[in-house]
Amino acid sequence: MTLDNPRDLRQCNEDQLQQVCDETRSFLIDTVSKIGGHLAAGLGTVELTTALHYVFNTPDDRIVWDIGHQAYPHKILTGRRDQLHTIRQAGGLSGFLKRNESEYDTFGAGHSSTSISAALGMAVAAAQQNVDRDVVAIIGDGAITAGMAFEALNNAGDMDANILVILNDNDMSISPNVGAFKNYLTRLMTGPTVNSVRQGAKKALNFAPEVRDYARRWEEHVKGMILPSTFFEEMGFNYAGPIDGHDIETLVTTLRNLKEIKGPRFLHIVTKKGKGFEPAEDAPIKYHGVSPFNPATGELGKKAKKRNYTDVFSDWLCDMAKQDERLIGITPAMREGSGLVRFSEEYPERYFDVAIAEQHALTFAAGMACDGQKPVVAIYSTFLQRAYDQLIHDISVQDLDVMLAIDRAGLVGADGATHAGIFDLSFLRCVPNCVIYAPSDEAECRNMLYSAYKHKGLTAVRYPRGAGIGAVEETQMSEIPLGKAKVLTKGNKIAILNFGTLLPAARMAAISLGATLVDMRFVKPLDEKLLSELAQSHDLLVTVEENVIAGGAGSGVNEYLSYTGVNTPTLNLGLPDRYIDHGDQATLLAECGLDGAGIEKSILKSPHFESESAKTSVAN
Repeated sequence: MTLDNPRDLRQCNEDQLQQVCDETRSFLIDTVSKIGGHLAAGLGTVELTTALHYVFNTPDDRIVWDIGHQAYPHKILTGRRDQLHTIRQAGGLSGFLKRNESEYDTFGAGHSSTSISAALGMAVAAAQQNVDRDVVAIIGDGAITAGMAFEALNNAGDMDANILVILNDNDMSISPNVGAFKNYLTRLMTGPTVNSVRQGAKKALNFAPEVRDYARRWEEHVKGMILPSTFFEEMGFNYAGPIDGHDIETLVTTLRNLKEIKGPRFLHIVTKKGKGFEPAEDAPIKYHGVSPFNPATGELGKKAKKRNYTDVFSDWLCDMAKQDERLIGITPAMREGSGLVRFSEEYPERYFDVAIAEQHALTFAAGMACDGQKPVVAIYSTFLQRAYDQLIHDISVQDLDVMLAIDRAGLVGADGATHAGIFDLSFLRCVPNCVIYAPSDEAECRNMLYSAYKHKGLTAVRYPRGAGIGAVEETQMSEIPLGKAKVLTKGNKIAILNFGTLLPAARMAAISLGATLVDMRFVKPLDEKLLSELAQSHDLLVTVEENVIAGGAGSGVNEYLSYTGVNTPTLNLGLPDRYIDHGDQATLLAECGLDGAGIEKSILKSPHFESESAKTSVAN
């Protein structure tokens, strides 16, 4: 069956929808098996996606997906089937929703728990413009744990906005609540007859408040005995569910019924991650994001496993926990991604996954620090952005002893702009009482984690996604003197000051230009004594960092030189003032001029390089 867009889908008979689902699921498995990508979540939403585009008049009606891991079927059904093989690759489809990619992608986001807020905004905008439009938000049982989701529910329930929230619940402990009786009950509760009686009774009972309140309480208690609805009803939503999210017939019927009801509505569906592909059903975490695999057996392609920075952190955390029983490991729902699996198994009583709640994670850590514990918050750079107020107000202002292990710093490759950790140096550097470490390799990373932990106060160690250069880590950890940089090579009148893991590229440029090379190690505090010496003995200082230039490490160098009245020219190299699309990390860095050749080229093209002494030194 060939469907190019939802308009084609809506021409199908209902009895053809299961075939559409089967073909979509097969195409998804076949495509991702060749190229890799997000799999399990999308397999769980095939029927839901089909039903939504069948019942609602998209794109005029708005469908707002939370994040986008589960939206591959949505891309297939909205005219991008033939491009799916390009997903997460340079120049190809985004792995998430993207407004400029398709009119059907109504809201693009890479962070979770935004869908209800965005959908509510769209529903209110439609009302303001007198447009008759349905707006649907789909949110998962993980994403709904975030405070932002509850803020949106609280706001939506207090309005008369025409919004439908669908909770896609793939927690298998819910499975006993799924069945023919539940499906029948939900169809009954959302059907036109029952709804008409309910709405008519409410109008009639407005004349008898005591009877009306009694009837409302009776309805809630009866439903509460058989449905987990009371909470959402109390929030102001008309609740339906739970229903089987893989029963296309029930989904279509229920959505049609709900479409006829106006105001805030809440539909609870139960799905299974990895549905229709047994290996993914059995191991949904393993098949959340996959490399190419054998679709017949599910066997993942074997790639040489290189030790990466997350592994370095994982091992350090467990080693440090042996030494200090005060150590607490905290993650906002990123146990696997942030490297806390081993720690959670070896120290379960000291491990806390606080769900998708970055703000809470930091203030929770602050509370522990108040009473003598030593919390280590493992968090992606891009997710730390969501907890900036807590970082300042709850930790820094009170000068509390909290350590941040910041993973995915810099560009992240296939995940693209929404997940790139390119702002943390800028937004951390201006926070008082914050020490910022920027390791250049795995060995430095281990020692910096140790040093940051030993330091009393707010500390942050930032490291990138993926493997380093293979530097051998010593079992015995060493404390690095606070703010102490390391001169690696002494050269001519150009000094390259490197911050972080771009050191190999900076070294290539330094060798080619005969320049001095310095591993700065710290973004805050800077090695001010060394900076003063370098400024006096060199004609040009070049800073290199995998962070936006604005407000980054290079800006810190500029500020110090300006403050001390030194007028030695500086050239700041970093990420440009724009968002970087998805693609291979090394290729993206080269495109940004942050490989060896790019750094050298930028120095040679710099107006500061016009210094005759610098020219002469390089020529020699």
